[in-house]
Amino acid sequence: MVTIPLATSKNGTITLTKLIDPYGANSGEVISVGVSLNDGATPDWKVHIPAANIDAVIEALKSLK
Repeated sequence: MVTIPLATSKNGTITLTKLIDPYGANSGEVISVGVSLNDGATPDWKVHIPAANIDAVIEALKSLK
């Protein structure tokens, strides 16, 4: 797990975690991205990105910077 302080919040975090088979056997790997606005523990928003799409997502994020 990787945790990054959320720039727009006093105690918020962005948490990234690799999950293997989160939807049952052979469902594949996903990267879970959670955003917590206040407590840093319970995500207010979460998205699962298939591991096979990570390189394209990284490139898209870089292009938006």
